[in-house]
Amino acid sequence: MSNRYHDTIARWQPRAIALFIVVSMVSASVLRGAEDDQSAEWDMLTAKPGIVEAWQGMRLGMFVCWGPVTLTGLEIGWSRGAPRGGEFRVREGQGPTPVDEYDNLYKKWQPDKFDARRWVKVAKDAGAKYMIFLVKHHDGFCLYDSKLTDYKSTGAESAWKHDVMADIADACHAADLKLIVYYSQPDWYHPDYRTKNHHRYIEYLHGQVRELLTNYGRIDGLWFDLGGKPEDWDTVKLFKMMRTLQPWLIINNRCGVPGDFDTPEQRIGPFQLERPWETCMTLGTQWSWKPDDRIKSLKECIDVLVTCAGRNGNLALNTNPMPNGQIEPRQAERFREIGEWLVQNGESIYGTSGGPFWGLGCLSTRKDKTIYVHVLKWYEDTLVLPAIPKKILSHSLLHGGTATLKQTDEQIEVHVPVEHRQDLDTIIVLNLDESAVDIAPLHVVAWGPLTYRRKVTASHIYDRNPQATARYRPENAVDGDPRSGWTFNPGIKSASIEVDLGKPFTFDRAWINEPYDRIQKFELQAKQGDDWQTFHSGTTIGEDFNVEFPPVTAQHVRLQVLDTTINPLVGEFHLFRVRDSQ
Repeated sequence: MSNRYHDTIARWQPRAIALFIVVSMVSASVLRGAEDDQSAEWDMLTAKPGIVEAWQGMRLGMFVCWGPVTLTGLEIGWSRGAPRGGEFRVREGQGPTPVDEYDNLYKKWQPDKFDARRWVKVAKDAGAKYMIFLVKHHDGFCLYDSKLTDYKSTGAESAWKHDVMADIADACHAADLKLIVYYSQPDWYHPDYRTKNHHRYIEYLHGQVRELLTNYGRIDGLWFDLGGKPEDWDTVKLFKMMRTLQPWLIINNRCGVPGDFDTPEQRIGPFQLERPWETCMTLGTQWSWKPDDRIKSLKECIDVLVTCAGRNGNLALNTNPMPNGQIEPRQAERFREIGEWLVQNGESIYGTSGGPFWGLGCLSTRKDKTIYVHVLKWYEDTLVLPAIPKKILSHSLLHGGTATLKQTDEQIEVHVPVEHRQDLDTIIVLNLDESAVDIAPLHVVAWGPLTYRRKVTASHIYDRNPQATARYRPENAVDGDPRSGWTFNPGIKSASIEVDLGKPFTFDRAWINEPYDRIQKFELQAKQGDDWQTFHSGTTIGEDFNVEFPPVTAQHVRLQVLDTTINPLVGEFHLFRVRDSQ
């Protein structure tokens, strides 16, 4: 063992002893109050409500995925060219990097520019309140000093003998940034995983989680991955052990039980008050570093953050440090830009709950007697909101400027002059005479696309891969999130998607998102009596297709795909009423 290894052990022995004393005191306190405190019946499978509520109020976290795989520029774990365990053992299409190459990347990986304090500073500059740090992905490589494996960043054959988790924990604690650990319970490297000796792997998993919760001070949460059944990981025993060590943990829903919050991935979660959730999304296009990757614009980032908060969810936005350990400068700059926006507008995000208004391009957050109306895109000059059972005492624009507002028993009309609107987010502050928190959710229907969240049917669907089917359902084409959409099975050249608007409307504009540009011929049609009549036809569509046409009045409309190279993805399909027409 190297001197650095001995130094690491010596550094963590006092921390482990201190944590043991704290946990013992907490456990003793709980036991002393068991007779007259109902919380003594806590089953430890879910966190106490106050812990979850505090986490929800943080709204923004930074996700960090990193490892030796950055040397290849490919996706972490999934690019490994070997069987993946369980049902994946018979699945074709393993990763492109040969297993002998992938599993030995750590022997030449030397990120000499790594500085955890700089990572944490980027997170703080972004306005993030917590960090999710990946210590082990499905490839099994550990970025911490586990005593249960040599396949780790402190291993004897590692080119860079460094306990990354130790530095991350120290930096987060010093900066008062909450730390959540990502740990993949699937492990495609471990010889016992998904074999007749899987029980030995479960012991390994429990032992590694115990190490993480014993040797690195306070951990605020565990982020598991790929789900499975409770018996796959002995989850009940695992959770009870975890919360005995650190009772304040918040745990996600990917370990075979519901946990404390849902985790929609690479898509925005639904409007939902009854169940906490967090969208995990990459700033670029994959979870680990990719050279010259496309990263999201500031507008895209603010849209996602505000939509998450407005729908009552959190956002964990992922960054991918480079092979040398630095966060790519343009990614760091984007995070700083998000933080600058939050400095000005954070009161409308932090500590709020979603609603009561929710729609496409317009959502709201609220706390106490205040509603913050976020207009991400102006579809008409006058914003029409549903009526609320409270009186609006005053209104203003959070960023300055003027707005006019008219409240009636039927609706709320808001007009903001073009020169006072903000490109990123126009925030209208409504101050009420009573609490805004108890107002029931209100869908904004007299604003924006007529097709938003309407009833949808399709002539064909995608059903080749059950795991991906949910992402490609017809209703995803009108859900306001282009990251999911409608498609159909390969080999089909013609298909249609139909939307029922609920009643006849007059419309003269359409917007379609078809990011892969596969459609070669299409028609937009409206049902008139028993016949479908075409009101627009064209060839290619693409990612941002806008078209205007003479006004059409109809209740049923459809997009008819007449020719396509391979099955396309229609991310969004929307129609808009004639301007100033209600």
